[in-house]
Amino acid sequence: MTKTDPADIAEPEVLAALCEGRFDAPFSVLGPHKLGRVRHVTALDHGADRMWAVVQGKAHDLLPVDGFPGLFHGKVPGTRPYRLRGANASDTWEAEDAYRFGPVLGEIDEYLIGEGKHQRLWDALGAHVRDHEGVAGTHFAVWAPNARRVSLVGEFNHWDGRRHVMRRRGATGVWEIFLPGVGDGATYKYEILGADGGLHMKADPVGFGAQHPPETASMVRDIRGYGWSDGDWMTTRQVAHRTDQPISVYEVHLGSWKRKDGRPLSYREAAEELVAYVKEMGFTHIELMPVSEYPFDGSWGYQPVGLYAPTIRFGPPHEFRDLVNAAHKAGLGLILDWVPGHFPTDAHGLGRFDGTALYEHSDPREGFHQDWNTLIYNYGRLEVQNYLTANALYWIEEYHVDGLRVDAVASMLYRDYSRNDGEWIPNKDGGRENYEAIAMLQAMNTVTYGADAGILTVAEESTSYPKVSRPVHDGGLGFGFKWNMGWMNDTLDYIGREPVHRKYHHHQMTFGLHYAFSENFILPISHDEVVHGKGSMLAKMPGNDWEKFANLRAYYGFMWGHPGKKLLFMGQEFAQGAEWNHDAEIDWACLQNPQHAGMQRLVRDLNALYRATPALHVRDCDGAGFQWIEANDAQASVYAWVRRGTPDDPEVVVICNFTPVERDAYVLGFPQAGRWREALNTDAEIYGGGGRGNMGAITAEPGESHGQPARATVVLPPLSTLIFIKDDTSATA
Repeated sequence: MTKTDPADIAEPEVLAALCEGRFDAPFSVLGPHKLGRVRHVTALDHGADRMWAVVQGKAHDLLPVDGFPGLFHGKVPGTRPYRLRGANASDTWEAEDAYRFGPVLGEIDEYLIGEGKHQRLWDALGAHVRDHEGVAGTHFAVWAPNARRVSLVGEFNHWDGRRHVMRRRGATGVWEIFLPGVGDGATYKYEILGADGGLHMKADPVGFGAQHPPETASMVRDIRGYGWSDGDWMTTRQVAHRTDQPISVYEVHLGSWKRKDGRPLSYREAAEELVAYVKEMGFTHIELMPVSEYPFDGSWGYQPVGLYAPTIRFGPPHEFRDLVNAAHKAGLGLILDWVPGHFPTDAHGLGRFDGTALYEHSDPREGFHQDWNTLIYNYGRLEVQNYLTANALYWIEEYHVDGLRVDAVASMLYRDYSRNDGEWIPNKDGGRENYEAIAMLQAMNTVTYGADAGILTVAEESTSYPKVSRPVHDGGLGFGFKWNMGWMNDTLDYIGREPVHRKYHHHQMTFGLHYAFSENFILPISHDEVVHGKGSMLAKMPGNDWEKFANLRAYYGFMWGHPGKKLLFMGQEFAQGAEWNHDAEIDWACLQNPQHAGMQRLVRDLNALYRATPALHVRDCDGAGFQWIEANDAQASVYAWVRRGTPDDPEVVVICNFTPVERDAYVLGFPQAGRWREALNTDAEIYGGGGRGNMGAITAEPGESHGQPARATVVLPPLSTLIFIKDDTSATA
């Protein structure tokens, strides 16, 4: 057979590098090129013995290139599109030539990526099913600036990195290729010849889907064209997320909320069962623990690899949208746990992505979390900051999520977080604050709120860093809300003590009011409180079985009466007895016990009362909505306070008795004389209590007490919280 002289194509060393998968500019050799006035085609297929270019059914010989097996070259007259046909001793095949297609990314995309300013980064990078130059296929693009070459590999090319080396786009570090005939469901990775000389098989950092773990490839997912029907919610959700609105969050680990035949619910099953349950329980929002793709079940999603891919564990992307859509149609918001604080070292992930510390810091004093054995993003690199801020916007725009709860913010804010002296690098001013992480968080909040003022962002921030939930233009981090970790730690420590000792720790329950309005707080009793040997909420309570339930009921009453939005983790609403196990569903069977069922009813009624009573939520974040009546009766372990809304809203009085002693004639001040309805009593029989109380109401008489203008004698059941609402605004003469 006649062969092509290599000199007719390129230098021998170029052809050798091309055939070996070491050449970074394959489009300069492969595909169609004009030699004089005639089109010539060069093709590479290591599985072929013969090749042709087929134009309108006519096959034109491509001759083997002498000395370079798998490389073919020949004249292909005309300008019409061609297809490649290959053959060997056992097979013949025909396919489009990926190297005959021009670039997809435009100069603007390329510029914005290179500058770290592409707000909709996912529109440019990742795998996009589309038509290009009249042919259906998928466009792949990845950022790997220090790579010597990047190849697209998958089942479509037998995972052979020599076959589809990508096009390098100038100095921006972006590589792209359009692969005809590849569509939704195809698995792929990037094979990267790194700056370190090693081969790295990487999942797509902006991939929209992934294989089921433990498999690690990305999966092409066509995320276009979902038929949303949540327009009413989307146009009004800004109101639902104001600080004067009731926000009560049900935190969920989808893998263990409920199981069927030993497996977790799918997104679509959760769209029916979870949404209906949360709606019935009166919560306003579902908060999902991380659903960005993650390799290890035991991380609960907090070590993500695919930030742009809803985990396949529960279904493909459109089915995750089904869950969001269903929540919105039920009038519920949906918040995602978002993890920009660290990422795992798994070989297919972001670590040393192009053979260098690209997404992370090279120095472990900045780039490695000792607590979690994970890597830390290089927040000071603009392209990395862009990757994270665009991801936050991606979930809001593409999946209509209502907000992001940002995990482990404290670990991001401080360079010495969980490090000893000598194990961290100070900032440019010699301090411990991580200026770059602060700037990234501010940018994330600016971008997301700027795109849709109706969303909310929430910081899990465990220190007293100032202005977490204040606007960026006011020097804040820009979050909408902050978890009140101090309140949670203090109050759980108090309620876990035997009542006889509580008088010595009385002000653990009042201390939170010294700073309760310094931020827009959410009161969180999250998954972190019921794992790692901490026991369940019920198990934390002292006393016999009855007292444990009474303590927890009283604590929930205290929480719902306290300023701040609310959050409970699944299973806590019915006081499951066992610590949370991510490998099994929560203990629904315990609801056969009246005490557990009573706790569930109490939480449902607390939510209903909270939502229906403006004084309990309108000024959750405003000190004008709170006043102590009794904060110092440590001997009796009694607390009482007033909650106020607008001037037209009936006032509310909350009273807690944290001893197992009934106080049947407790004199207490009230802000107004007149009739006060006992709107909720955690000792009610329907909740599993003893049924003691005030027969539905008390009457406050004029006369000063506790700094209030009226007074009443109140029955305080043991281990209980009572909530009274003023029946009218007229005082008794």
